Amino acid sequence: MNKILLIIGREYLTRVRKKSFIIMTILGPLLMGGLIGGAAYLAISQGDTTEQVLVIDETKGKIFEPKLLSQSDAKLIFVPGKGPIETARKDMDKEKFYGILYIPQDAMQKPESFVLYSDNKVNISVVSALEDKLQHEFETYNLQNAGIDPQLLKTIESKNVSITPKNNSNDSEQANAGITAVVGFAGGLLIYMFIFVYGAQVMRGVMEEKTSRIVEVIMSSVKPFQLMMGKIIGISLVALTQFLLWIILTMVVSSAVTGFIASNNKPAYEKMQQMRSSQMSNMTEEQKVQVEKQMDVFDLKKTLDNYNITKIIFSFIFYFIGGYLLYAALFAAIGAAVDSETDTQQFMLPITLPLIFAYVAATVVMQNPDSSLGYWASIIPFTSPIVMMVRMPYDPPMIDIILSMSLLVLGFLGTTWFAAKIYRVGILMYGKKVTYKELAKWLRYRD
Repeated sequence: MNKILLIIGREYLTRVRKKSFIIMTILGPLLMGGLIGGAAYLAISQGDTTEQVLVIDETKGKIFEPKLLSQSDAKLIFVPGKGPIETARKDMDKEKFYGILYIPQDAMQKPESFVLYSDNKVNISVVSALEDKLQHEFETYNLQNAGIDPQLLKTIESKNVSITPKNNSNDSEQANAGITAVVGFAGGLLIYMFIFVYGAQVMRGVMEEKTSRIVEVIMSSVKPFQLMMGKIIGISLVALTQFLLWIILTMVVSSAVTGFIASNNKPAYEKMQQMRSSQMSNMTEEQKVQVEKQMDVFDLKKTLDNYNITKIIFSFIFYFIGGYLLYAALFAAIGAAVDSETDTQQFMLPITLPLIFAYVAATVVMQNPDSSLGYWASIIPFTSPIVMMVRMPYDPPMIDIILSMSLLVLGFLGTTWFAAKIYRVGILMYGKKVTYKELAKWLRYRD
């Protein structure tokens, strides 16, 4: 046991002191913080752009112009047009308008005849906002002509059906189904990436020691199994260290970046808030309730209250480590069996196929976690680390969780035994092209 601890310490300290580890540990959160900050900046800066649009309404009685002028908001300001459209188009540069909204005489008979003249490429958000406003006025005008009260129709249409999931035993409100699916899939995806990235590191680490002949010196002091386990556990600790640092540093960096952007763009932020308030004021009570429900998703405390966070975190850590140990042993066996990374390709397929299948199954299981596919994929050790994490936020039966965890432990012991058989022979073998037939012989060798 002392020898395994020495190997674990050596693997851990050697890797965390590498420049590549330090650079990636710092660079990852910076990139993620920059991404989050960039998204925040774009969201805030949207409220900083106010476009002036000249309106030339040639319909009889100017149906649209007075309505548009009264609806100017923080995003669009409408200006009444003067003179024919030809004159307005010539004078556009002088007036510095974003564009000219031209409404021809037959616009009510031809709703596709509206035109927006602009010297620059038209912003899609501006076009969308204009279309929404014109569509609303177009429908209101037609309803009034048909003798239908638009307000009455609006009241009828705004009665949106909304289902609130609740727990049958204690009548408490359950989490949003979409958020539950995202939480589960995110946990499974992290484990999937973790196994691939750090499992490959185990394989490369074994190959490096084998090809440099350092392993011959090490093997004079320790057994092959001790060396393999020390390397697997040591790299797993490196991965956990980096993962935890990424989480902490990403939260710090993203909070600092978004706070800095918000403080340095106060006018834009206030304008964005003004625009949102304007949009909310035009909504019915039912629509406001729907928006509030959607915004509850971003209330972290309220969202987390709907889950058994302790169980989810414990399960994530268990499957995070268990899935890695199961696959890392197989990656270590491949590294010991071959002499170069090119030779690993023929042995990688049997290992990667279950992982890829688990990822594909996870996308299906998140829609129906209680399906037969969800049950069996969350029980079988080669797919359970990913698929069970997708099921976990849905609170699967405890017997399923116990069975899944037990089989994962047995699966890890089985793959470790299998990998140790290959490792002890392959680690000291050089220059021979290994085949599946040769691996089968190694498994039959006695200790």
